[in-house]
Amino acid sequence: MKPFEYGDREVGRKEVLLGVANMVIGFGVLTLPRTVASATHSIDGWISISLGGLVVIFFAGVLAKLVSRFPKKNLHEFTSLIINKPIATILTLLFASYMMLFVCYEMRCVAEISKLYLFDRTPVEVICFVFFLVTVYAVSGPSTVILRLNLLFMPVILFIILLLIVMNVGFFEFKTTKPFFQTGWIEILRGSKETIFSFLGFEILLFYNAFINDPKNTVKATIIGMSVPVLLYLLVFVFVVGVFGVEVAENTLYPTAELAKRVEIPGGFFERFESVFFTIWVVSLFSTASMSFDVTLLALASIFKKVKRMTLIFILSPIIYIIAMSPQNFVETSIFGEWISYLGIGFSMFMPLLLLVIAMMRGVKGNG
Repeated sequence: MKPFEYGDREVGRKEVLLGVANMVIGFGVLTLPRTVASATHSIDGWISISLGGLVVIFFAGVLAKLVSRFPKKNLHEFTSLIINKPIATILTLLFASYMMLFVCYEMRCVAEISKLYLFDRTPVEVICFVFFLVTVYAVSGPSTVILRLNLLFMPVILFIILLLIVMNVGFFEFKTTKPFFQTGWIEILRGSKETIFSFLGFEILLFYNAFINDPKNTVKATIIGMSVPVLLYLLVFVFVVGVFGVEVAENTLYPTAELAKRVEIPGGFFERFESVFFTIWVVSLFSTASMSFDVTLLALASIFKKVKRMTLIFILSPIIYIIAMSPQNFVETSIFGEWISYLGIGFSMFMPLLLLVIAMMRGVKGNG
């Protein structure tokens, strides 16, 4: 028997729900109002976010259905059962590469945003290196520990975002959201594409499924976990447009950050609320980067079973840092993130759907 409640290396419904939510609520919440406002008119971006959210929730449910069909198995193991081992190995290596690039992007984004709002005199390379050292320390331990950190982080993150919204109620002007329904369907769909990019991350379940002790509730926990960022992004977008207007939102680098700068707490208790906001947000991005790096290690470990975890960490760390520092400016970083998002659509939506269809057609389930 386990010595205490969390004495085993398994996770339950709460960890799945909060892990998915925290993985999705990342850097995108800072930039989503700008990208959606650029593609749509007035406040019509809420339609794009809603459509994109529904699409992503559907595919998250498909992925959760796939992994719950194979309890305690990861992508490499159940793909070997569904198709064959060589194909499973190729897909797993590609997935590991994708997640590694995801880590690189998160690290670079943390460094950029921290330099802009927190450490303006510190070089980006130094910020990225220090952040990465903490991430490496996190992934040196068991995977379940990283997942359980979300139980600590997510309530604080949600509280800060809701506090940000509440403190901006006085600046909200309904007239800035008008007129309604001025955007064509082509532009709505273009905005939905940008929204989908910000909702990726739930594909971590392809490997964290091996630690889930209650596979029957995986689908429900995943759908609820995905609903949290969808509702949160809707709320943030509406308030950004309501406070600044769509013109300002589409021409501001980080509209949500500017929303934090507008906060005025009575009594002068906090003169710079944005510093508190970004400190908490760095914690969120740390959790996202840690889970991404951990899944990368799990994917490689499923193929190279004799290689120790720390050996993989030492091999990958310099590669990740060099790739993260490769973009020379914000434009190149954005392009880098966009290509990663296209890969994410393939690995989080199309690949799980295809595997689920093949598994159902062949009747493959559980232990095969």
